[in-house]
Amino acid sequence: MSLRGTTFLESVLQTLKRAIELGGYPQEVYEILSRPQRIITVNIPVRMDNGKIQVFTGYRVQHNNALGPYKGGIRFHPEVTLEEDIALATVMTFKNALNGLPYGGGKGAVAVDYKKLSKRELEELSRGYARALAPFIGPEVDIPAPDVGTDPQIMAWMVDEYSKIAGRNVPGVFTAKPVILWGNPVREYSTGFGVAVWAREAAKKLWGGIEGKTVAVQGFGNVGYWGAYWLEKMGAKVVAVTDSKGGVYNPNGLKLTDVKAVKDKTGTVMNYDSPGTRKITNDEVLELPVDILVPAALENVIHRGNANNIKAKLIVEGANGPTTADAEKILHSKGVWILPDLAANAGGVVMSYLEWVENLQWYFWDEEETRNKLERILLDTFNRVMNRWNKLGTSQVTIREAAYVEAVDRIYNAMKVRGWI
Repeated sequence: MSLRGTTFLESVLQTLKRAIELGGYPQEVYEILSRPQRIITVNIPVRMDNGKIQVFTGYRVQHNNALGPYKGGIRFHPEVTLEEDIALATVMTFKNALNGLPYGGGKGAVAVDYKKLSKRELEELSRGYARALAPFIGPEVDIPAPDVGTDPQIMAWMVDEYSKIAGRNVPGVFTAKPVILWGNPVREYSTGFGVAVWAREAAKKLWGGIEGKTVAVQGFGNVGYWGAYWLEKMGAKVVAVTDSKGGVYNPNGLKLTDVKAVKDKTGTVMNYDSPGTRKITNDEVLELPVDILVPAALENVIHRGNANNIKAKLIVEGANGPTTADAEKILHSKGVWILPDLAANAGGVVMSYLEWVENLQWYFWDEEETRNKLERILLDTFNRVMNRWNKLGTSQVTIREAAYVEAVDRIYNAMKVRGWI
């Protein structure tokens, strides 16, 4: 067995099984929630710039809709697999339920290295994916959003393609769209903002506040950058950041605006240079002597092979599934708090819900009012998870398990009154 141990899907199902046991729910709940309701596979032909046709394979996993329409992102990445997509869709069901949203869970993916596509090729692929899924999605059915490798521009192409098929504008079918096309300015930074809010609230309980606490961020994309940005505004000190090529570390703190400028200009934070700063790898950033670690890249980066080397007291999961079940056991036994993905990085889907509500009624809030609504929902979820964790016993149960119990409770009651179980 590799040092990384169990797969992401296995970890999710292990946690689900444990939550059902902790909550005392019937075995039928596991039988239903351990597999998706529907898996859609599509093959999308794209005429490339060289004149040849290339066929890309994509998925949409619709996991459970007991609480409402399926909701979850679309990932463009060369290493996507159906198993990964199932795991991500399953987590979305619990994430949406945990945060009190009227959604079930879904997730989409296309196996593609989007960085190698021209803008025209990317647009054709995006529109092709939307066309292929059109019979299976809609504002009351399934509402996709961006994920790794996709962005508001791709959502704009997709909502335009879907609207053409429908014969009318349908803004509520995709979320995280450009502001000019029925989006909301808060959506750009909402996931990172949520990461920072959860870190701030946990820091209050651990240390009495977040001021002066050191932070390392693995993954300086949208989530990692905005998470670092808001943590800095809240008083923390960001000392290390990495992207896919590596990163930089300065124990005295980094100037984020300069790091971001270097990243935008050269393509990597590794080219940032200042006195006292040294280059680090994506493995090293996880093991730095910091208070708070934010893994905001990909799955399974914290595993049983490196868990004992992690020095942070607080881990805030900006990415989906960055910690394996094996690693979580080790870290929990050491007293490390892990704020799980379905809670800590839910700012994006909560904001997507707010955007969807705006779209359905063709009414829009301003940025400050939207951010206040977002923060209220995040704080409510944080308090409910902490209360559940305390009731279940903080030494016997992880924060993730408490969050899952809280989520499963809501899904179970919805399925029960609907007559599914």
